[in-house]
Amino acid sequence: MMRHLTALFALLLLTYQPQLNAQTFTFTAIPDQDETLLQTRFGSIADYLSEQLGTDVRYLPVKSYAAAVTAFRNNQVQLAWFGGLSGVQARKRVPGSEAIAQGYEDQFFQTFFIAHQSTGLARSEQLSEQIRGKTFTFGSKGSTSGRLMPEYYLRNRFDQSPDQLFRRVGFSGDHSRTIALVQSGAYDLGAVNFKVWERELAAGRIDTDKVEVIWSTPSYPDYQWSIRGDVDQRWGAGFKQKVKRALLAIDDRKLLDAFPRSRFIEASNADFEPVERVARDIGLID
Repeated sequence: MMRHLTALFALLLLTYQPQLNAQTFTFTAIPDQDETLLQTRFGSIADYLSEQLGTDVRYLPVKSYAAAVTAFRNNQVQLAWFGGLSGVQARKRVPGSEAIAQGYEDQFFQTFFIAHQSTGLARSEQLSEQIRGKTFTFGSKGSTSGRLMPEYYLRNRFDQSPDQLFRRVGFSGDHSRTIALVQSGAYDLGAVNFKVWERELAAGRIDTDKVEVIWSTPSYPDYQWSIRGDVDQRWGAGFKQKVKRALLAIDDRKLLDAFPRSRFIEASNADFEPVERVARDIGLID
């Protein structure tokens, strides 16, 4: 009887062991545009990574930039598609974390300043003095392209804070909504990620008789994939490099066009030092 019980216990242990070892590799992304677009994009990335990594991979949607940073800090996610500022904030909270990949275009990112046609503003080489006293919306408070860099250039140009410069300042929450708010006339002006503008324009969702680009910032580094430094301890030696290789190897045009990016290239924490300096200068990080 004892021999049979021992054999049964061993069989149950063998059956259960994979469940004990099974771990889901989870990632998130900053909610920078329409949620439906994000679900489509990152659901496909989860499927791709599952196949490449040989482990279960899940996309965890979040409601805000701050929530993405918190999920990364709390190890609810191990990988994240961050903007420049949110990436800096997240990596500071998780020692050993690294930026490992970025879109080719993310080296040369820009913010577009857009205006409702009622302002009478047209595209120019520098921000016009005529923006004073108007209403203005940023994107998310934690957005690099929707808040950090546009605020930096506004302060640099006018030597005033946005609250001093504009009659009313808002935060739309994401780039798609910024465009919609300015196009509707709810705000005179807004700051928007140039990639989202180009996507919405190509999709026919922008009426250029109502809203247009009046200025674009110089380029700066922005989006990137960042990974926690402890993933090798959970998934085995070399797992971080395996994730990096998988991201850099993406060549499916549908996946790339969903971002949209032409390809992914290597990134490092040092690439985002300019973003960190600007964030310190305007008091967004200590």
